[in-house]
Amino acid sequence: MRRRRPGDGDARRAPELNAPLLLIPGLGQGSWAWRDVVPLLDGERTVVTYDNLGTGLLNDRPARASIAELAEDALEQIDEPADLVGLSMGGYVALTLALNEPARVRSLVLAGTGAGGPDRVRRPAHVAAAFTAALGLPYAAFARRTMPYTFSPGWTDANSERFEEILAVRLQSPSPYATIEAHANACYAFYGQGCEVERIEAPALVIHGAQDVIIPVENGRRLAERLPNAEYVELPDHGHNLPLEDPSPFAELVLRFLNE
Repeated sequence: MRRRRPGDGDARRAPELNAPLLLIPGLGQGSWAWRDVVPLLDGERTVVTYDNLGTGLLNDRPARASIAELAEDALEQIDEPADLVGLSMGGYVALTLALNEPARVRSLVLAGTGAGGPDRVRRPAHVAAAFTAALGLPYAAFARRTMPYTFSPGWTDANSERFEEILAVRLQSPSPYATIEAHANACYAFYGQGCEVERIEAPALVIHGAQDVIIPVENGRRLAERLPNAEYVELPDHGHNLPLEDPSPFAELVLRFLNE
């Protein structure tokens, strides 16, 4: 876990503005997924990032098998009520925490995620087929072939140097296929069961890229409609992995929501 605290000059803030900000990564991701967002939030809030078991510096450990278990691990990263930012699978974890531990969740930022259930919109067939075809390749080849789908169409070609930089960081501590399989199965179970988000009282900001082909944008729209106290922001030319594709606007949205 990496914990970054605001500078001494922030000590005069109202206590609630110093609440921890927990960043929860997505499927197969470790704390590296937030590498470009953390510096933009650092100094503003107490930022907490961590590696899920089976990812990052913990990639030699068995991954958790359910969203509930992942939520328990996330809860261990904080010792006081916190604001949660969840990306993709991390959104499922954040929603689960908001239901199971409402006193520990001050607010939610839910990016590229949904509530599951029978009305969820599945990713396009050609995207699912591409991921299936890449399974079993050497991990570097798998990552290179599938990661472009997590950005908006054409982004990888237009930002080739940045893509190579992100890929290199991911490959420093790669998540094994066993972790990806465990996380995928946890997500499928979450989809099947669905989440009673109507019972969540915490204020929420739902952010979704209109070009998301991993968790299509309809899921974000429906999530925002079902949450009792939600704001929805749709980014028209963005894909799934918003914190890596366009970190500055993402961080600005997070801070604006939290400051309000």
